[in-house]
Amino acid sequence: MPPANFQQLSNFIWSVAELLRGPYRPPQYERVMLPLTVLRRFDCVLEPTKESVLNKHAELTARGGASIEAILNNLAKDEDGKPLGFHNHSQLNFRKLKGDPDNIGRHLTDYINGFSENIRKIFERFEFDKEIEKLEEANRLYQVVAQFEDMDLHPSRVDNITMGLVFEELIRRFNEAANETSGDHFTPREVIRLMVNLLLEADTRVLTQEGIIVTICDPACGTGGMLAEAQNWIRAHNEQATVKVFGQDYNPRSYAVAASDLLIKGHKDSRIEYGNTLIDDKFPEMRFDYLLANPPFGVDWKGEKRVIDRSPNFRGYNGKLPRINDGALLFLVHMISKFEPWQEGNRNKTGSRVAIVFNGSPLFTGGAGSGESEIRRWIIEHDWLEAIVALPEQMFYNTGIGTFIWVLSNRKAAHRKGKIQLIDARERWIPMKRSLGNKRRYLDEAAIETVTREHGALDNSKTSKIFDNADFGYRRITVHRPLRLRFQITRKTKERFLDTCPELLDAVLSMEEALGNEPLFDWNSVWEKVQRVVKALPDQASGWTPGAKGTAQKKIFREVFTEVDPAAEPVIAKQQKIEVLDAETLFPDQTLPAGLTRTELETVLGLHVASKGKHIEYEPDPALKDTENIPLKEDIVSYFLREVRPYVKDAWIDRETLDELDGGIGKVGYEINFNRVFFQYKAPRSLKEIDTELADVEKRIMDLLKEVTE
Repeated sequence: MPPANFQQLSNFIWSVAELLRGPYRPPQYERVMLPLTVLRRFDCVLEPTKESVLNKHAELTARGGASIEAILNNLAKDEDGKPLGFHNHSQLNFRKLKGDPDNIGRHLTDYINGFSENIRKIFERFEFDKEIEKLEEANRLYQVVAQFEDMDLHPSRVDNITMGLVFEELIRRFNEAANETSGDHFTPREVIRLMVNLLLEADTRVLTQEGIIVTICDPACGTGGMLAEAQNWIRAHNEQATVKVFGQDYNPRSYAVAASDLLIKGHKDSRIEYGNTLIDDKFPEMRFDYLLANPPFGVDWKGEKRVIDRSPNFRGYNGKLPRINDGALLFLVHMISKFEPWQEGNRNKTGSRVAIVFNGSPLFTGGAGSGESEIRRWIIEHDWLEAIVALPEQMFYNTGIGTFIWVLSNRKAAHRKGKIQLIDARERWIPMKRSLGNKRRYLDEAAIETVTREHGALDNSKTSKIFDNADFGYRRITVHRPLRLRFQITRKTKERFLDTCPELLDAVLSMEEALGNEPLFDWNSVWEKVQRVVKALPDQASGWTPGAKGTAQKKIFREVFTEVDPAAEPVIAKQQKIEVLDAETLFPDQTLPAGLTRTELETVLGLHVASKGKHIEYEPDPALKDTENIPLKEDIVSYFLREVRPYVKDAWIDRETLDELDGGIGKVGYEINFNRVFFQYKAPRSLKEIDTELADVEKRIMDLLKEVTE
């Protein structure tokens, strides 16, 4: 439970924010209130050793000694006598700032500049100097600073845990006030609680051990809410645990808030870094026990592509990368690269767990062979994907779309190996009394506990389904149907052809005489007759040109005088000697249907016996080209004979697609379709019921009209 003075202090700071009304809109209050809360806390924390720091600073400055900052950082100590890791060597403090209202702006700037470099960097990201100028112009700066000076945030009155909770509460409230943009750097707290439960509940036994040390990372940490909630969970289960958190963010203000939160809580072994995670990993050699994140939805990575393309791989992943317009999966690949190695029974190789929030796109976007599908394949075939939870729509401040929590681990429990759990929580929402941007729904504690229990139980139910990894894989093959052409010489087609190839007038007239003007439904026999007609003409009269030009003439001839007609005979592409069909080579690792004859296998592959020792292959119709996704657990031929052939009897499998990937059959893809898994058929209402309802509506309308006209 939070300390008794936690809410009272939060409310007081929130009330001070009302002084900003006018120069600032409520969504902008955090630009002033969060930096000043940090400043006042540091002011109180540094007070006991401030005098000794000032004396030492004067001595070292006069002497011109090196490493002044490091010495002063060690000299500034907390209540337990441990170095704080930062200091302030300005003669000013909040009491003196309050005592000189005429110079409040200049003095506050000087006071901030007196901090050690690590604190100054944070305030640079806050861009607080601009806010000081704005407040001073509006005559609000002194009022606000004076209110903060009246607030005693000394550690003896407000310990680190309470102060951390206060700061988290302020971040949450300010971000919700700025609901139109808060989703960019703030995840709803109940979503984080569910993520943390899914991430940590499985390891409760380990995390409650005495002396446990845990490392947690959020590579898109925003204001640090996920890291804070994970710390709170572990602290609630084990007060003696040592938790080290690490985060990185590319939004300057979010970074400043998260870094301040760590300093306020006194986490000296933790780090928040500023930078673009995808191209500037601030923890390149580090691995973590737990990772969690809510990366941006649907944000393109065009700006990062040039840098990423210079590397032979992306964070150890050598496959195809996702499309440029959505880089969400790149964050997951990055997080997987931070897995601790795992080896059963080895205490030094403990493995890792990941929880990440995505929209629906990473589940199914991209067909077989695409970057998204290849990343899903890489994850699933390594058996890292443990579970996916579908959340209700309208859960986030800046979007109303459906979202999903993915849980991954490289140390799945034995009963989870080779399995993936899907949990449908889309209907477990409570309506909010007041909307916050696009957020109109939330998960209550009962829903969070229910989903957590479902995840732990690993049972099949109406809202929880267990699948084998291979259930989400498929082979994509190309299916062809023959081109069928109807030939006819008409006045219109003849004019079109001769406009392009006037040199073939004699040849066309001879063909018209030989073939007539009626439609002919066998292009193969037509072409044989055409060739005979051309051969019978004198060389100077035929007009057919050898080489590339002649090929172009023949192409134009077929395009002009033929049209696709399903009633026509298939166009023969070539005849060749019958191949020796090695089914094991064509379909490796496939169990072909029992009793499959050679002739059936030949027709499945588009080979038809023309005469003894010869095969016919038909020319495929590009307009009828299609693909089939065949589940990995099914053999291609059985599926084709069952699902394709009964409906299109002239279809065949393109043999070239059977060997597009080394060691596989066709392009292998993976996708996860929640709607298909959890679809529940609802029978349409009967016509009688609909007619009755329409009659009732019609009667009400007529009654209303009577009231108007009478």
